[in-house]
Order: sequence, then structure tokens, then C-alpha cells
Amino acid sequence: MWRVKPLDQILATAEKKSLHRSLGPIQLTLLGIGAVIGTGIFVLTATAAQKAGPGMMVSFMIAGLVCAVAALCYSELASMVPVAGSAYTYSYAVMGELVAWLVGWALILEYALGASAVAVGWSGHITGFLDAVGLHLPHALTVGPPISIGFVHGGEIGGVLNLPAVLITAAVTALLILGTKESATVNAVLVGIKITALTLFVIITLPLVSGHMSNFHPFTPRGWGNPLDSTGTGVLGAAASIFFAYVGFDAVSTAAEETKNPQRNVPIGLIASLAICTVFYLLVAGGAIGAFGAQPLIDAVTGKFFADGSPELYASAACTGAHAPLVCSKEALAHVLREVGQPFFGNLLGLAATIALPSVVLLMMYGQTRIFFVMARDGLLPKGLSAVHPKFHTPWIITLVTGVIVAIAAAFLPVGSLADYSNAGTLFAFAAVSVGVMILRFTDKNRVRPFKTPLLFVVAPVSIIGCLLLFFSLGMESKLVFVGWTAIGLVLYFAYGFWKSNVRHGIVDDVDLDDGAGGLPPS
Repeated sequence: MWRVKPLDQILATAEKKSLHRSLGPIQLTLLGIGAVIGTGIFVLTATAAQKAGPGMMVSFMIAGLVCAVAALCYSELASMVPVAGSAYTYSYAVMGELVAWLVGWALILEYALGASAVAVGWSGHITGFLDAVGLHLPHALTVGPPISIGFVHGGEIGGVLNLPAVLITAAVTALLILGTKESATVNAVLVGIKITALTLFVIITLPLVSGHMSNFHPFTPRGWGNPLDSTGTGVLGAAASIFFAYVGFDAVSTAAEETKNPQRNVPIGLIASLAICTVFYLLVAGGAIGAFGAQPLIDAVTGKFFADGSPELYASAACTGAHAPLVCSKEALAHVLREVGQPFFGNLLGLAATIALPSVVLLMMYGQTRIFFVMARDGLLPKGLSAVHPKFHTPWIITLVTGVIVAIAAAFLPVGSLADYSNAGTLFAFAAVSVGVMILRFTDKNRVRPFKTPLLFVVAPVSIIGCLLLFFSLGMESKLVFVGWTAIGLVLYFAYGFWKSNVRHGIVDDVDLDDGAGGLPPS
């Protein structure tokens, strides 16, 4: 189980691509901004407000810092091993098959439940937009039912299933099976829509802040958080959730192979894009807090804060009233604009999110199917899963299985819980990459590194500590989901993958791992 996949063979695959080095620091920065800004800020602001109140502004800075150091570690391996599979492939080459399996299994959790979270976020926006124009979907078909299965809780009173989230997942699944390419032009337009909508939000709300400074007090109503408790609240708990808002920054890392002077330009692109996004997020959060307020709600019966996204929160008198607080909204930013007397622009922002978010569902589901595909090609999962459709030339079985899993999770679970479960997998994978890059500096000193992480033995430990800090700052429910998912993965590995592994049988597949994977751009 400690066998490694030969790095030279993986690199032989990469050399076939012969990508042209054309990207400079400005292009990389714009690439990072486009990949990062989107889902989290539109969807998770309300979740962060219930966990931390105005202190969520600090949460954005903490999450951005952890992303920055993790990205620098990620970039070194991405520049050395620019092939499909990302952290899974890196781990296989450096730390062996068992670690690679665990990383790949964690990435499946990240991408699949991340896609579910975005689908639920899209559902909240389309429902809110339709309500604003006088078309009302039945409440029972826009949220899941109150559920409590083991340590997984969610849903709302009166809910049956989140039908819009299921429908958008089904549509994306069909597109992935058909192999429809996402045009770079369309993607650029969608990025422009997202950034324009958020800029509009900042322009409208920031002038209102000076007259409502009391909205920032108390700044940390739930404290700073404690990674050793089970609540996943406070500033650190919100940072662990908000981490989801930065997922996508690795697009800069994986573009290292196409970058001119990567040693200089990759860190510029990473740090600049994350810094700009962090400032943007702070402006949006500050505007929301100052213009409308973001204090967490307390249950009058128990005297305790409501759990974010809980049935009890949504059923409270405040959330069912005419002017619900920010923490009650499933489309937080559009809700703020409507409540501060700008319903037209609120509806416009909701429409922008409705248009832009499906592309994020598509890219996350594509990323998940790509990880599944590569693991099946390596023999760690049944080969049948990597079967390519004879007509559409896409891995249709894996895509269909992914679509069903994403749809079920989106139908019944709230967005905050799904994002936290996804973050648990992401944080584990990034910590593993940070360990791997240090190991490779000792075991393969002479390997060509187009990009070398600066001050690696400072940056990598900070990345690992940061990932662990955010992981343990997640709620107990999220940590238990990750542990349970990992346990299932270990059972599957020792029951199947350990025995069927290509590397175990001396088979090293040097075919380009992207062949037949669907023709979509990397996520």
C-alpha cells in the first residue's frame, strides 16, 4: 500500500502536452480572480453571519491567508507534475498508493458535495428571484425535510425536497454526458457578470455604512471560536466555512506549465488574485454588515444561538417575519439590497447569480468525475466505471453516478452543511500536498522544478497548521462526516483497490489521462 507510481512515467505523460508558455502575471491574476469569486460569497454570507456576526470579516482574511500558503505549495507540484488528477496524482508519486487513495477519496467528497452546495445556492437564488417577480414555488419543493440521520442534520419544517437543486444537477449531468464544451468566451462573460454584480452591491451598500456603524457592534458576538470544541462557530468556525469561497484558486497553480517565467509569475498571480479577492470579499461583507446588519440570532426559548441553517432558525419568528435578518436568507446579498430600498438591483443581483452559478456546478462535477476517472484508470476503482460512451466519448457511468450522488445531497441538505463537508475534504488534500512537497525536496533533490515554493520549510508547515486549524474549527458533524467517509474509503481500498491496483501488477499506464474525460476545460 506504500507503492508509488513512478514520477518519470507521470512526467512522460505530461511532456506529450507540450503546452505553450504564454501566460504572464496579469493573465494569471485575472485567471485566479475569475476562478475564485463566485459561489461562496453569494451563498455563504448568511451562514458566516450566524457563526461569527460582523467578525466574519476577519474570517475572510484567515481563510485567504491559509489559501495563499497552501497555493504556494500546490504550485511547486503542479509545475512538476502538470497532469490530470491534481493532488491525487502528486500524492501517488510522492507518498504512495494508500495516501493517494485517501487524497483522491477526499477530493471526491470535496467536488461532489461542493457541487451540491452550489446547486442548493442556485436554488435559493432562483426561488428568491421568482418570488420577487410574483412566481411562487411551493415551499415544500424548495427545501429538504427536517432530517436527523446519525450526526447529519438539516432541512426545514414543511420541506419535502429541493426540486430546483435536483433539476439543475440533472441538467448539468446531461451536459457532461453529452460532452458539450464550455466555451471560454461564455465563461469569461459569466465571470464578468459575477464581478459586475458584486461591484454593484459594494457601490450601493458602502455609502450606507457610515450611518449604521452600530451594526458592527458587538464585532464578535460568538467569540473567536475554539478548534477543540464541537460547535464550529465563532470567527474560526466561520473561516472554516468561508474557505469554500476561495476554492478555485488552484487554477493558477495548475496553469504553471503554461506560464512564462513561472518562478516569478506564479506567486505574483496567486498572491495578487487572492489579495484582490480578499479585499473584494471584505468590501462586500462590510457593505452587508453596515447597510443591513449581520448579527446572529438567539433562540428566545433556550437563550442560545441558533445553529446555522437549522430548521429551528428558519422557523423562528424573526426569519418568518416580513423583514427577515441576513442570517435567514438563502440569497443573502440580493436580500440585503431589497431590504435597503433597492429591490430592482436586488433582483438584478439575484438574476446574475442565477445565470452564473450553474457553470460552477458544472466545473465542480467535472472535477469530481475526472478524479473518479483517473482512479479507475489506475485500477483502484472498477474499470467499468471509466467506460467511455461510444457516441459521446465521455465517461458516462461515472458522470451518471456522480449526478445521482450530487442530486440526493442537494435535495435534502442545507448549503452550509454541504460546504463544510466539502471543505473537510479540501483541507485534507491541501495538507497532504504541503507534506508531499517537503518530502520530495529530500527524496528527489535534482528534479527540475519550474516553480519552487519560496521559504518552503516555513510556508509548508504554516499551510499544514492552517489547514488543520480550519479543519478542527469545523463543526463536529462535518468532522464526523469526513471520518465516516474516510472509513468507507479504507474499506473499499483494502477490499478492492489494494488487490487490483495497476502499479501492484506492474502496469503503468502512460496514456494521457485526459483522453476521453469529456473535453471540458480543467476546473
